[in-house]
Amino acid sequence: MSQPPHPWWKSATVYQIYPSSFLDANGDGTGDLAGIIAKLDYLKDLGVDVLWLSPIYRSPLADMGYDISDYEDIDSRYGTLEDWDRLLEGAHARGMKLMMDLVVNHTSDEHAWFTASKTSKNDPKRDWYIWRPGKVVDGEELPPNNWKSVFQGSAWERDSATGEYYLHLYVPKQPDLNWDNPVVRSAVWDVMRFWVRRGCDGFRMDVINCISKTDGLPDAPLADHTQYYQPASMYFANGPQVHKYIKQMHAEVLSHHDLITVGETPFTHESSELAAYVLPQNRELNMVFHFELMDIDSPPESPLLSKPWTLRELKAIIGRWQRFMRDDGFWNAVFIENHDHARSVSRFGNDSAQWRAVSAKMLAIFQITQTGTLYVYQGQELGLKNFPRTWEIEEYKDVASQNYWNLIKEQRQQAQGKEDVEMSDLLDSFAQKARDHARTPMQWNASPHGGFTTGTPWMRVNDDYREWNAEQQIGDEASVHAFWKRALKVRKAHDTLIYGDFVMLLETHEQVFAYTRNYGSTSALVLLNFKEGKVEVDLGEVIGGVAGYTFVLGNYENKAIGLGEKVTLKDYEGRVYVREALLN
Repeated sequence: MSQPPHPWWKSATVYQIYPSSFLDANGDGTGDLAGIIAKLDYLKDLGVDVLWLSPIYRSPLADMGYDISDYEDIDSRYGTLEDWDRLLEGAHARGMKLMMDLVVNHTSDEHAWFTASKTSKNDPKRDWYIWRPGKVVDGEELPPNNWKSVFQGSAWERDSATGEYYLHLYVPKQPDLNWDNPVVRSAVWDVMRFWVRRGCDGFRMDVINCISKTDGLPDAPLADHTQYYQPASMYFANGPQVHKYIKQMHAEVLSHHDLITVGETPFTHESSELAAYVLPQNRELNMVFHFELMDIDSPPESPLLSKPWTLRELKAIIGRWQRFMRDDGFWNAVFIENHDHARSVSRFGNDSAQWRAVSAKMLAIFQITQTGTLYVYQGQELGLKNFPRTWEIEEYKDVASQNYWNLIKEQRQQAQGKEDVEMSDLLDSFAQKARDHARTPMQWNASPHGGFTTGTPWMRVNDDYREWNAEQQIGDEASVHAFWKRALKVRKAHDTLIYGDFVMLLETHEQVFAYTRNYGSTSALVLLNFKEGKVEVDLGEVIGGVAGYTFVLGNYENKAIGLGEKVTLKDYEGRVYVREALLN
C-alpha cells in the first residue's frame, strides 16, 4: 500500500521575519512591509517556503507589537492592509506562503474591547477580561493573588475607575482575555477568519497554552524568597480548558482550510502535556514551539541569566524529541533561534573571528538534519551574532531586559543601602542571553546602519556590519549564506532528513553528536563536532557498517570526503552522508 502524501507544511522551511528590524523602505528607522516586499527574491533564492511575520497589527508597542490594539489593521509604522495584500501577492507569485502571528492570550490595554471593559463593572465587555477585587491583608489592600508577571512585579494592575484589578501575565499594557467567555472565543475565531479570507496561509500562536487559567486563581507556592510575587505558571499554563478551546478553534476555523499552525508553549517541558496539542487524533495544532533546548543554558531564576550546559544534555533533549511518539503522528518544530532568544552562533557555536562561520555552518547542518518543520530566524542564514559586551544597558530596548535590570538593581540598592551598586555581572549575562541580540537590524550591506535604513534606526545595528553582511556573503561560495542555501537544497533532496527515524550514536561522547536517519531504503549519517579541537571517533557501531555512504554536505569543503570506520573531525566540523540500500 502506498503512503498517503505528507502535508506540505512538514517539509517546509519557514523564515521568521521580525518586521521592525528587517528592512526600512521609507527611512523612518523602523522596518516595514515595503522593505519585506523588496527582499522577496532574496528569500525565495535562499530556499524559503513560508514567511512568518512577527506581529504587524496596530499596537502601542509596549512589547514590540505583542500588545495589539486592533487585530484587523496594520500598524502605520509598517504600512497598510493594501501593503499586506501586495506582500501576500508577491509571496504567492514566488511560490511562498505567508503566516501571521496570532496573539490572543491578551490584547493591548488600548484595544477597544478593553477600553469598554474597564469603564464599569456592568459593561457588556467587562467579562471579556479577568477582573477581581483586591484582598485586604493586615489592613493593606493587595492584588487578588501573589502571581508574578513574566516581566516582573505583580501580574495584576488596579484600575481606579472601578477599584478592581485586571490580570496581565505580561506587562500591565497587556491585559489577559477571559477565554472562559464563549463570546471572547467567537471574537477570536472572527479575527482568524478575517486573515484567512484575506489569503493568510497559517498562524503561529503566541503563548497559546496560557489561555485557560486554573479555577479560583489560587496563590502560587513560595519559590522565590526575595519577593512577595511568585512564579505561577502551574496555574496559568496548560490550564483545565485549554484543549477544549483549541479543539473548538480547530472545528470552527482551522479544519476548514489547509493551514500551517504552530503553538508557542512556554513553561512546559513535560512531553505528554505537549503531545496533547499536536497528536493528529486530538485535532488541535500541527506542532508546537517548546523550549526545552532553549532553556538548556538558563537557571530557574531567569532566562536572561546564563548557566553552563553540556553536549550530553543537548543530545538527550534532541534525541528524546526526535524519537517522541513518531508512530502516533507527533511532529516537531525545529528551531534554535527566534526573536526571544540570543543568536545561536553565540550560544551554541563559537562567534570568535576564527570559528564563527564554521560553527554557524555546523549548526545549520544540525538543524537541517532533524525531523520536523524547519524554522530559520532572520539573520541566522548570515551567521549574525550577539552584539558586544561593551554596549551599555541603554542599548537594550527589550521590556524583559529593562524590567529585570530594574528589579535586580532595586534589590541590590535596598540590600546595600546605597544608590550606586555593581551591575556588571548582570550585563555579562545580558551580553550572552538577552532577547535584544535577535532584534538588532538586519545587516544588508556595508553602508551606514548596514543598509537597513537611510534614517536613524530604532535600535543600534551590530558593530560588525561593515565586514559581515548579506551583500558581502551572497557572491561568496564559502559564506554562511551560501552554505545555508546549499544545506536547504540537501534537506529538500533527501526525504530521510525530514521524515526518517533517529538513531543516536556515541551517546556519551562529550564533543561529537552523531546520528543516523533511516527512511524507506535510504539512510543518512550525520557527524557534528560541537567543540574547538580535532577529534577522532570510531563508527564501528553504525548499523550495517559505513560502506556505501556518499558525502552530500560538509562545512569545510564541498568536495567529497570519504568515510571509514575511524573518522577525524576538525574543529566544529559537520558532515552528512547518504546511502541508498543496495538492491539484490
